[in-house]
Amino acid sequence: MFFTRKSSILFICFWTVFYTVKAQDNWTGYWQPQLALNYKVTANYSHNFSLAKRTYLYQDSALDFEIRQLDFVHFSKLKISDNQSLGLGFQYRFRENFEQDKENELRITQQYNITHKARVLRFGHRLRTEQRITASATIHRFRYRFALDLPLQGVELDIGESYLVLTTESLLSAGKATRPEYDQRITAQLGWLISEKTKFQLGAEYRAENYNAITENVAFLITNLVLSL
Repeated sequence: MFFTRKSSILFICFWTVFYTVKAQDNWTGYWQPQLALNYKVTANYSHNFSLAKRTYLYQDSALDFEIRQLDFVHFSKLKISDNQSLGLGFQYRFRENFEQDKENELRITQQYNITHKARVLRFGHRLRTEQRITASATIHRFRYRFALDLPLQGVELDIGESYLVLTTESLLSAGKATRPEYDQRITAQLGWLISEKTKFQLGAEYRAENYNAITENVAFLITNLVLSL
């Protein structure tokens, strides 16, 4: 079911990004699988819990398959209208267990999201502020994401059908006694509605990190299983 013509195209896109970035200096490749659980408390209030693992695929000019980190995330969302919502998130990142020269991180996120729909196409704007807290510093981050998604068969998404999600996100990170850092992310994901309460997504992401100084090129292979209660 999953290894369709569309998924083959997405794999080709990922490896194109992979080798394009590989040809440049200063780049890293990751695989990031994620398991997410959505729980609706009321019609307007919901929770999201997720567990993500980030594993190196390529670093320091060589293949590498070491785990980099584990992320545990809780996010709550309140709908304030049919197409707008506010969110509050907490994330804990385990890093020291895998790289002793790094620090664990607590992250607090505030979010505003608005979506619009034009026939089969839905697009949205997301604003986030974050506080990334480690033992040595606190970094404040400001994020804006533009997203498009649409079903690939028909007008509405039905069980067994696929959909496409495209996003681009700009980020600014700033902290005391640190130089501001600008990042840009571009993501493409192909998803399948397996059942009424289960989705699977496969995607690729490119990140240009700290591009106002020395750009760090990063490529991701993303797999995501989403369960809803």
